[in-house]
Amino acid sequence: MEIINSILSWVFKKRIHDIDLFMKYPNEVQHELFTDLLYRAKDTVFGRDFCFRDIKSVEEYRSRVPVSKYEDLYPYIQRLLRGEQQILWPSDIRWFAKSSGTTNARSKFIPVSQEAMDDCHFKGGKDLYAIYANNNPETRIFTGKSLAIGGSQQINQFDENASSFYGDVSAVLMKNLPFYAQWYRTPSLEIALMSEWESKIEKMAYSTMQENVTHILGVPTWTIVLIQRILEITGKSHIHEVWPDLELFVHGAVAFDPYEAVFKNLAPSTEMNYLETYNASEGFFGIQDQVGSRDMLLMLDYGIFYEFIPLENINDEHPNAIGLNDVEVGRNYALLISTNAGLWRYMIGDTIKFTSISPYRIRITGRTKHFINAFGEELIIENADQAIKYACDKTHAVIEDYTAGPYYIEKGKKGGHEWIIEFRQVPDNQQAFIELLDKKLRDLNSDYDAKRYKNLALDMPKVHFARTGTFYDWMKRRGKLGGQNKVPRLSNNRVFLDEILPMLEVFQS
Repeated sequence: MEIINSILSWVFKKRIHDIDLFMKYPNEVQHELFTDLLYRAKDTVFGRDFCFRDIKSVEEYRSRVPVSKYEDLYPYIQRLLRGEQQILWPSDIRWFAKSSGTTNARSKFIPVSQEAMDDCHFKGGKDLYAIYANNNPETRIFTGKSLAIGGSQQINQFDENASSFYGDVSAVLMKNLPFYAQWYRTPSLEIALMSEWESKIEKMAYSTMQENVTHILGVPTWTIVLIQRILEITGKSHIHEVWPDLELFVHGAVAFDPYEAVFKNLAPSTEMNYLETYNASEGFFGIQDQVGSRDMLLMLDYGIFYEFIPLENINDEHPNAIGLNDVEVGRNYALLISTNAGLWRYMIGDTIKFTSISPYRIRITGRTKHFINAFGEELIIENADQAIKYACDKTHAVIEDYTAGPYYIEKGKKGGHEWIIEFRQVPDNQQAFIELLDKKLRDLNSDYDAKRYKNLALDMPKVHFARTGTFYDWMKRRGKLGGQNKVPRLSNNRVFLDEILPMLEVFQS
């Protein structure tokens, strides 16, 4: 295994040269990719509808093709689901990534072409190994197996004659991995693609604890659930007693900061490393490429052409999008993509900010629909995550999950924010936690601070300290266990709050 480890490390690191090239020539790489995408899709239904043959520049593309949301592309996607081809992309579409987000009470089914798998998702997987091996020359990651915590896959039910399939993007990718990659992963596909999550976690625990797991890929919440179950079964105090060669956790989908303390307790080795990725149903976008920084390198040669809409303009009727040349460090943008699966000028719903433009590195700051702006405070998920972590650190608390939304102004009462927070370790002082949370939010967000000044527009946050298992029970009740389903952090209305509040058993002060 040591020889195989050395060979694979060398093979993956050969990709570093290509990564260096797009870091050095980002605009040239993106423009070449843009031209290729339009050329390849010119004879699709969408390409003919918007006259791709006649588009000669990015500016013309922006003027001719409108910004799209799922609702806008759904008539085309619906035809794909029925088995038609050459609709959005020239190659056959047989797979769809089912998104946990909903539109008009429907799940989203994102087309996944073979090119998107090979040149985007799988390429991203190879690159994270290349970057990790390059940054950690002594790695032994290839001496054991990867544990991937994915979703479920099932046959498309839209048309019995359509030979197409859908599932969480992780499940779609697992099902299509080349044979040599299947050998390096655990658990078996039979277990990995189970749809009933409580049974799945149980089977995963018993199956994987017998393996030599060197790295884990998954969402922090479900990874914690699995590790805890393995420790319960084995009676071990931490996961390195089960997997002594475990050295890496590759995570994404949600901010890692609130879970960091939990992981350091479950995996206390100083040799343990963490690597953040930005991988969604629509594509693989970013990889943490520097030791000691969670900024992610924007991957520019994955068959995705990027545009960015300033956050303040996303609700405009015809929002103005800009390219890489015009982005600014520290400003929030909605991400707009055109892809080798046929998503054209598609707003995926995430917001990012650039931390560097030479090279282009980013951080995810939230969702275009997940924020609180009931009083003009424009609170985003990044603010909330940082404030929660600050208050936890100061009060020796460890968070499990949280959600927040507004409580509205009533006669004789001001409005404010209401939080439901579930802790693994409760704060030393609950009132101090609330005050620290509020203080950090004021430090991070000037609009929030202005509204909180002398309680003129916003009152102190209300915080409910929820019993252990509250969010698990709520997600189970909603049929949202597992996969890429995530607890919604912020909402501009009270829908989530009003569902969870009746379930609470609060801790007594």
